[in-house]
Amino acid sequence: MINKHFYLYVLSGLLCLCFTNCKTKAQTSQQTVTAKQPNIIVILADDLGFSDLGCYGGEIETPNLNYLAKNGLRFTQFYNTSRCCPSRASLLTGLYNHEAGIGEMTTDRHLPGYRGHITKNTVTLAEVLKSAGYHTAMSGKWHVSNTVEQPTPEKQLNWLDHHEEHPLFSPIEQYPVNRGFEKYYGNIWGVVDYFDPFSLVDGTKPVTEVPKNYYHTDAINDTAVAYIKELSKDKEKPFFLYVAETAPHWPLMAPEKTIEKYKDTYKSGWESIREQRYKKMVKLGIIDSSVAELSSRWKDSLTWANNPTKEWDARAMAVHAAMVDEMDQGIGRIINALKETNQLENTLIVFLSDNGASAENAAAYGPGFDRPSETRDGRKIIYATEKQAMPGPETTYSSIGQRWANVANTPYRYWKAESYEGGIHTPMIAFWPKGITAKKGSLTPQVGHVMDFMATFVDVAHAAYPKTYDGNNIIPTQGLSLLPIFKGEKRDGHKYLFNEHYGAKYARYGDWKLVKKNNEKWHLYNLANDKTEMHNLAAEKPEMVAQLDSLWQDWAKTHNVLPKRKN
Repeated sequence: MINKHFYLYVLSGLLCLCFTNCKTKAQTSQQTVTAKQPNIIVILADDLGFSDLGCYGGEIETPNLNYLAKNGLRFTQFYNTSRCCPSRASLLTGLYNHEAGIGEMTTDRHLPGYRGHITKNTVTLAEVLKSAGYHTAMSGKWHVSNTVEQPTPEKQLNWLDHHEEHPLFSPIEQYPVNRGFEKYYGNIWGVVDYFDPFSLVDGTKPVTEVPKNYYHTDAINDTAVAYIKELSKDKEKPFFLYVAETAPHWPLMAPEKTIEKYKDTYKSGWESIREQRYKKMVKLGIIDSSVAELSSRWKDSLTWANNPTKEWDARAMAVHAAMVDEMDQGIGRIINALKETNQLENTLIVFLSDNGASAENAAAYGPGFDRPSETRDGRKIIYATEKQAMPGPETTYSSIGQRWANVANTPYRYWKAESYEGGIHTPMIAFWPKGITAKKGSLTPQVGHVMDFMATFVDVAHAAYPKTYDGNNIIPTQGLSLLPIFKGEKRDGHKYLFNEHYGAKYARYGDWKLVKKNNEKWHLYNLANDKTEMHNLAAEKPEMVAQLDSLWQDWAKTHNVLPKRKN
C-alpha cells in the first residue's frame, strides 16, 4: 500500500516537472517522433538471486513479476557483469563496463577503465532516447559516479550520522540529470538505510528528511508511478523510465508486517529450500536437469540440523524475501499506473538484476565510507558480526551470507562479484504486448547481455546511436539488439563474451567458458552439457584453455581492462 505521507511528498515536492523546457545536448537534430515508438521501462533489481522470483523457481511471492513473465518472455541465459556499478555502467551505455569507465567501483584510479564514473566518451540510454524524442526520468540507485568523501574518516562519519550536511554526494556533472535524465529522485551512492537513506536527492538537491514510515523501495516505485502519470499526459512524446531498485541489497531491512509473511518459510533450512527451488525450476523449464545438475551446496559440512544460529539465519532469509516481496508490490503499482493511463499495451518493460545474490558479510564492514554508526535520531546501529541482533529493523546492518546466497543462486555456484554463473547469470523478463510476438509466457535459451539494451532500445525507438555527442567522440556500442528474439526469431548473437572484476574473469566462445577467481588457475567448462560448471576440463583440453586465454588477453588490452588488472 502506498504510504500516504510519502505520496503527498511526491505530489508536492517531486512533480515540479519541467520536461517541456529541458534541452538536449545532442549535436544532431531531434528526430521525428513516430506513433510506433513504445514507452520503455527498465527495472533493475539489486543483488537478486537467479532463483528468487516465483517465475524463476522461488517461493517468494512475486505475483506482479510473474504476471509480466506469463504475458511476456523469460530469458534463461542472460548475463550481467557481476557487480553493482559495473553492470549499471554497461546497461546504461551499451558497452563493456571498463570502456564506460567503471572497471571497479566508484573511486577514480586515474586510468581509462577505472575512472569510477561513466565517462564522457560514452552516451547513456537517456541521452540517446531523449535525442529520439523521449521524455526521460529515473528513480532509485544511480551508483555510477565518483563518491565524494570528507577529508577525514571522522568527518565522513559525522556526515553519514546526519551531524553535518554537504551539498554534493558526487561531482554534479555526473548526476543523472546531467547524463540525459530530465527528472531524478533517488540515492546517488550504493548502500542505503531503507528507512532513511543517505545520498538521497531530488534532481541535484539533497533530500534532508523523509516522512514518517518511509521505506525506500516504496519511494522508488511510487516515484516511478508519479512519473508515469505525469508523463502520460503528453500524448506527443513517449517516455523512458529507469527504475533502479535497491532491493534486496543489504542491509537487511523491511517492514515487519511483510517479514511476518515469511517467518516460518526458511526454518526448513538451506538444503530443503535449495532442493525445492531446483525441482520447481526443472518443472518450469528454467533449467534442464540433464545438463544442469544441482551444484554442491557451499560448505555443506554444516547441515541445517546442526546449525547453531538457525533462528537468526531463518530470520535473515525471511527479511531478504520480504524485501523482494516489497519490490514486487511496487512493480504492481507501476503496472497498474500503466493500465490506468492506457499505456500498458505499448510499453516495453524489461526486468533483471545487476548481479547474483551477495555472499558479503555486511556486518564486518562496520561503519564508515557509506555506512552510518547511528540513526538520525541517535540510536546506535549494531553491526551484527556475532549475529547478536535480529535482521529487519533500521538499527542493525546484516546480510544473508554465503550459504543463503548459494541457495538464492540455485542451481549455480558462487555469487556476486565472481565470473562463475552464480555471479553473472540473471533472470530477465521482457514484456511488451504490442511488440513481442514470441509466444506469451515462453522461455528463450538465446544468450543475451546487459549491454544489449542500448542496441535494442535504439532499434525499437527508431533512434540513432551517435558518433559524437556534446563535443566528444563516442565509443561504438558493443551490444546487439534483442528485437529478433522478441519476435521469436533466431538472432546472430555474441560470438564471444568476456568479463573482469577485481581479478575474477571469464572468456566465453559459444558454449566454451574459461573462468577463474582472483589469483586462481583457469577452469574450463562446456556449458552445453555442464551449465552449473561442475566438471573442469582444463587438464583435458589445454589447447582450448590457451585459445580462450589468448582471446581474453586481447580483449583486456583493447577494452581498458589493462593496464591495472594483471593476471
